[in-house]
Amino acid sequence: MVEQFNFDIRLIFAILNGKVSAAINRKLSRNFRQGGLEITPEQWTVLIFLWEKDGVTQQELCNATFKDKPSMTRLIDNMERQHLVVRISDKKDRRTNKIHLTRTGKSLESKARKIANQTLIEALSGISVEDLKVSQDVLRAIFHNIKD
Repeated sequence: MVEQFNFDIRLIFAILNGKVSAAINRKLSRNFRQGGLEITPEQWTVLIFLWEKDGVTQQELCNATFKDKPSMTRLIDNMERQHLVVRISDKKDRRTNKIHLTRTGKSLESKARKIANQTLIEALSGISVEDLKVSQDVLRAIFHNIKD
């Protein structure tokens, strides 16, 4: 099947292995810093989830952000040090911690969303809605084909 396509395999693997993602993360990180926000794109993925649904388990955050448990633990540790989130023991199961936004974490939402939206507008400049839809469908199919 692959033989029928005429493509640059190095380019395909560079794109699928995160070249676009890395470029967007660098731009988003730069835009956050320029906007006076000391958060990373990784932290953004956690914050955006918590702004929609505060007080979730670390496992829920792992599932939502496609991160493993050790990476999420490190990320939450850093976010706690920055006073963006707190861990609170679950009343029903003391072995489980729920992750809650602090007042500081909540206060970043408007500015962070604005910066992220502007970054996305920059990244998608000149790309039609139709092309975006096709790209989304193709990437979803690739992900479905190879997910564990």
